[in-house]
Amino acid sequence: MGLREVIVRELRRLVARKIYLFTMIIVPIGCALFFVSLLNEGLPIKVPTAVVDHDNSSLSRQVIRDLGSSQLIDIGIHLNSYHAALDALRSGEVFGFFILPNDFEKDAIAGHSPSITYYCNMAYFIPGTLAFKGFKTTSVSTIGTMAKVQLLSIGMNDDATGSLIQPVVVQDHPIGNPWSNYSIYLCNSFAPAVLALMIMLVTVFSICEEIKCATSVEWLATARGSIVVALLGKILPHTMIFSIVGVFMQSLFYGYNHYPINCGVWIMILAMVMFVVACQSFALIVCCVLPNLRLALSVVSLLGVLSFSITGFSFPLENMYGAVAIFSYIIPVRYYFLIYIDQALNGIPLYFSRYYFMALGIFPLVALTMLWRLKKRCEKPIYVL
Repeated sequence: MGLREVIVRELRRLVARKIYLFTMIIVPIGCALFFVSLLNEGLPIKVPTAVVDHDNSSLSRQVIRDLGSSQLIDIGIHLNSYHAALDALRSGEVFGFFILPNDFEKDAIAGHSPSITYYCNMAYFIPGTLAFKGFKTTSVSTIGTMAKVQLLSIGMNDDATGSLIQPVVVQDHPIGNPWSNYSIYLCNSFAPAVLALMIMLVTVFSICEEIKCATSVEWLATARGSIVVALLGKILPHTMIFSIVGVFMQSLFYGYNHYPINCGVWIMILAMVMFVVACQSFALIVCCVLPNLRLALSVVSLLGVLSFSITGFSFPLENMYGAVAIFSYIIPVRYYFLIYIDQALNGIPLYFSRYYFMALGIFPLVALTMLWRLKKRCEKPIYVL
């Protein structure tokens, strides 16, 4: 069959090129360790911010103390003007600033509803969002404080004002992640996305390089002319290495960091192996459609990078434009993420995740139907720049 010869040939190519070691092992594991260490506390806290207090009253100082006591906000500097705060924001010294107007306390007591203004730099999404959340929380509580001051000034007692301002106390109990640990979500989405990108890049590079360097004829001859045997011999070593790297990442998340895993370990290992094969199959489909190293690498790079945003990690798929959301269904990493949510995070019965496993299994089947195009190009390796 020639399968053994093709595997030995591919292993020699892997050992001879340092780029394979870098992209297959160092980059995925390094990114996983980076995300774990970055989000070690569960959430980036104490975002540097500034305050501009034009009132300098007891109420404005109380608001600033409340703002400083927030877990998300670190009031690094106190400034005297809007323009100074804007300069600090533009320079990156702070990620947002909070402005209290003149006569803030006087207008609040008089019932004139003074305005509180805050600015956030959303060019840096995570710190900007955290600063916005901290500012908004403080603003809402300040509105309640001002309302309480007004009610007390007209003679209402303290208990009555409390029940009037907050008649219903809301208790928040997040399902699957009661600690609201961002690391549990982000590490299990971004790290597999990086792994998927590396899988697709390596698969395209290893196949299309044969065509570019005109070694595809030798590759097919080693496989006795069978494109199926040639691809199995080339991809199987990659599958084993990437699967080991993927399982190592899972052990880092679920074993070392103790992220919740409410299903059997073998379910997630199976999902990882199927995910690796699906990513390789997706890259193989691209190679069959575009058997050109430059074009194929460009396509998988674009889709791999876009998978961080269009597969539902950071923005709900239901709220995307239909023309954009449809691309999320052709990227394997989405189905692995959905399996993780259903099985490891929520622990629902495996039956309800059957369609996601089936979706991962469809990618190799689609690739098999297109191998004739790749064989035709491998037999006549004409590389077009």
